[in-house]
Amino acid sequence: MSYTAITETTISSLPQVHRGKVRDIYAVGDDHLLLIATDRVSAFDVVMPKPLPGKGILLTKIALFWFDFIGDLIPNHLSDELTLEEVLPDATERAQAEGRSMIVKRLHGLPIEAVVRGYLIGSGWLDYQRTGNVCGIELPANLQLAQQLPEPVFTPATKAEVGDHDENISFAKMAEVVGEQQASAVREVSIEIYNRAASYAKERGIIIADTKFEFGTDNNGTLTLMDEVLTPDSSRFWNAASYQPGSSPESYDKQFVRDYLETLDWNKTAPGPELPDDIMQKTLQRYETAYTTLTG
Repeated sequence: MSYTAITETTISSLPQVHRGKVRDIYAVGDDHLLLIATDRVSAFDVVMPKPLPGKGILLTKIALFWFDFIGDLIPNHLSDELTLEEVLPDATERAQAEGRSMIVKRLHGLPIEAVVRGYLIGSGWLDYQRTGNVCGIELPANLQLAQQLPEPVFTPATKAEVGDHDENISFAKMAEVVGEQQASAVREVSIEIYNRAASYAKERGIIIADTKFEFGTDNNGTLTLMDEVLTPDSSRFWNAASYQPGSSPESYDKQFVRDYLETLDWNKTAPGPELPDDIMQKTLQRYETAYTTLTG
C-alpha cells in the first residue's frame, strides 16, 4: 500500500490540547477529544526526523480491533456520540484525520503506564541480569534472553514527557501515586487483557512478548482503558514460527527501528538520526504484517 505521510496536523477549527510523540490531540467541546495518530516515529522516547507514511493508519486500525476484542473486560474511551464529519465539517481538515483518528471521551488519565511482560526482553532482561528480578519481582534463576516467564508480570512505569524517558517503578510506588485499590484494579485487568490477547495472537502465529496500557477514570470514577492498545508501538510482537529462547526474536513492531539505532553512535537524546529508506520500508512491512495477521 502507498500512503500520504502526515507528520503534523494543522486543524484550526479545534483547540489543540497536546502534541505527543505520535498523537495530536484536539478538544471537541468539554467532554470529548479527537486523537489523530500521525506518522511520526519515536524510539527511546525521541521523535525521529522522518515520518513513516501510513503508520498512523495501521496503528489506529489495530487499536480499534483490540478495543472491540476486549470490550467486555473493561470500558474504553471510544465515543459513539459524534462522527468525524460532525467534528471536522471542513473537508481539508477532515482529510488529515480520516482513517487515523478516534473520537474519545475526555478522561482523568492515571499518571502511569501499565506494563505487562510475558517474556524476558528489553529493560526487563537488563534488570534481570543485574538483580535476578524484574522491577522488584523475583524470577527463577538461569532464565534466557526472550524466555517465556512462568506467568505474566505487571511492571508499571512513569509516563514520560516528550524527550524524557519512561522509568520503571514498583507496584508499591504505583499504589502511592494512584491509591492501593486503583493500582490493584489496573494490575488485575491489565494481566487479564494481556492473557486474552496473547492467547488469540499466538493461535495466529504472533507472540505478544509484552505490552503497555494506559488508563483513566470518568467523572464517576469508572476505570477506563484509553490511548492505544496492543499496537506495534506499544507492544512487542514476535514471529512464533522462528521464535527461539536465547536470541532476539524476529519482530513485527518498532524493535526493528530500535535495533538499527543501537548500531549507531547516538546518545538517545533529541535530535534523533534520520532513518534510511530501507529501514523505514521494512518497518512499515512489519506493521502491515501485524495488522493483517491479527485482524484477518
